[in-house]
Amino acid sequence: METNTLETPYEDEIESLIEQMTVTEKVGQLNQLCGSEQTGPAVDDVDLEAEIRNGNAGSLLNVTGLETKRRYQRLAVEESRLGIPLLFGFDVVHGHKTIFPIPLAEAASWNREAVRESGAVAAAEAAADGIHWTFAPPVDVTRDARWGRVMETSGEDPYLASELGAEKVRGFQGEDLSRPDTVLACAKHYLAYGEVEAGREYNTVDISGSTLREVHLPPFQAAVDAGVRTVMNAFTDVNGVPATGNERIISEILKGELGFGGFMVSDWNSFRELIYHGVAADEREAAELAFTAGSDVDMVGHVYTAALADLVNEGRVSETRLDDAVRRVLRAKFELGLFEDPYRYIDRDRRNTTVLADEHQETARDVARESIVLLKNDGDVLPFEDIEELAVIGGLADSHDDVLGNWRSRGEPEHAVSVLDGVRSAADSSTTVTYARGCDRSGETSPDLRREAVDTAARADASIVVVGEQWQQSGECSSRTRIDLPGQQQELLEAVLDTGTPVVAVLMNGRPLAIPWVAENVPAILETWFLGTQAGNAVADVLFGAYTPSGKLPISFPRHVGQVPIHYDHFPTGRPKEHAEPGWSSSYIDEQNEPLYSFGHGLSYTTFEYSDLELSDSAIGMDERLTVTATIKNTGDVAGEEIVQLYVHDEVGSRTRPVKELKGFHRVELAPGETRPVQFTLDQDDLAFWTLDEEMAAEPGTFDVMIGRSADDVRLADSFELRET
Repeated sequence: METNTLETPYEDEIESLIEQMTVTEKVGQLNQLCGSEQTGPAVDDVDLEAEIRNGNAGSLLNVTGLETKRRYQRLAVEESRLGIPLLFGFDVVHGHKTIFPIPLAEAASWNREAVRESGAVAAAEAAADGIHWTFAPPVDVTRDARWGRVMETSGEDPYLASELGAEKVRGFQGEDLSRPDTVLACAKHYLAYGEVEAGREYNTVDISGSTLREVHLPPFQAAVDAGVRTVMNAFTDVNGVPATGNERIISEILKGELGFGGFMVSDWNSFRELIYHGVAADEREAAELAFTAGSDVDMVGHVYTAALADLVNEGRVSETRLDDAVRRVLRAKFELGLFEDPYRYIDRDRRNTTVLADEHQETARDVARESIVLLKNDGDVLPFEDIEELAVIGGLADSHDDVLGNWRSRGEPEHAVSVLDGVRSAADSSTTVTYARGCDRSGETSPDLRREAVDTAARADASIVVVGEQWQQSGECSSRTRIDLPGQQQELLEAVLDTGTPVVAVLMNGRPLAIPWVAENVPAILETWFLGTQAGNAVADVLFGAYTPSGKLPISFPRHVGQVPIHYDHFPTGRPKEHAEPGWSSSYIDEQNEPLYSFGHGLSYTTFEYSDLELSDSAIGMDERLTVTATIKNTGDVAGEEIVQLYVHDEVGSRTRPVKELKGFHRVELAPGETRPVQFTLDQDDLAFWTLDEEMAAEPGTFDVMIGRSADDVRLADSFELRET
């Protein structure tokens, strides 16, 4: 199948170079080798320098040190026959040395500009460290908190994931890839990785065509539209066909329908895993299957090196297809300016002035505090005022390591601010801050540790208890069947609460946690995730009122693990509670249907009033736009930002439609008493879905429009009709 490619000024040079290349050298450009660090199961060692000299490597990942990168690049451009420069890749997922909030946390900011800026900072630091290519952003959508890689996602909603994923691509790649502070972005993991069965890492994915099209494909379309240069395969199968060898989703949909003109890279050794999936008997079959499907670059699997040249020479794989793959890789190298100057990213002076720069710390602090979600604040426990003695409790509170989260690139604990550090720094001279560990980082405690915590809390005017997960408990291959607080952390909270001292629970975690007891009993709860280098300062800013929390959940928090997967945009059933006879509805006998905290939930230190919903028309045609406006007023005493959310419901469709779908959001900053209008637009693309005719299209009919603070807190509603043009 003919697929799309990018148009660049370098096409003549690329074609000239391809004409000079042997089949083996072409295959070499599609071979990615590993440097010193293994970020997956062990793979066969190779003589790396010899492979580079022989033109058998197009890119390297996990190479440490500028001088090592310079040495490898020199081997490629000065000692290989054609002198083609290498690409250096690395997992720069949420910052490089300056670590930003994990992606799930950053999604809680609902701030497009902040996400783009964090990507730009990460790119500048990575590029200054000799990196050309990041394996980010992850744009997977997931509704299952058991899955460890939920921390890498933007949560449960395809619209939010699309908006933020596109911004991250723009942040990484900038407006001009030839600038030395940009890197190639990589949208991953294609496709539907977030649907792994039972939330278990690398497990099978079996979903409908409509779920694939409406939930999992949109963020990749958004990344492609934003100009992403690379996409990474998922490890999993999709409806029985492994993603790395799935011609339907790669060549037909991604490179064909979506118009992706960059190159597709495998995840770690995933081409070889086609053998373990049971669709290839050996390396040769794995190489043929992956390459024919449209996968271009083999990450450390060595199957292309072993078999692809022979497959081309025997006519089993066309050289035209090989040339297309090589063309895509060379195009990226030209765009980065590596043919002009292969060493342009290797600059120690730039590294010394860029990495961990003061302005990067300021940006990281801003993004971190925007990512914090105030889940509960009964009795206005927060922000702290006039506190003479403040107790900080929990092994995680004094951890400089856990705040960085998983996939922390080159982030180091010594550069991170712990919650305890931040609180001590922010407290004024009239407040004494005392600390008791209470439990270790894993949540395990002892009578002595618990007694010390209780005594410390009893003397204090308020207590901060930091609970949650260690950083290793979320991330790749960190699925959990229990998603409550690990260890005896709840028991610690219970003991501290029994002292009668007001308690704030500060959650530190990489996934939604099922914490019904905490939600019912602890007066104030702050979701802080893993916030990165500036975590402690950001948390303290919120605790002491220097910043009014504005974050909103990008993913639902279940009451119990038995509810997952759970998400706000579910389909209605034939027996919903509101219409079914008692005892015959779609429900549990031991738990509510509703989540503990819904998608979009997040409180503030101020209050907001919604009014004056207005639609530009009661009916629009297929080629027309609908304008939706509302008025938001800050009715409280402090300035704050509100994230106004627009939801739509298609009342009747050829397929069942979700009860509501996010179709827009705005961050609105308001002073006390200030009023401001917000405006949204809707068109047929916003109303389209995978119809019974198996096409993305909007169908005429009636649509409900809802504006609110969260998916379960709609403040304004109306409806309009979509008519055939």
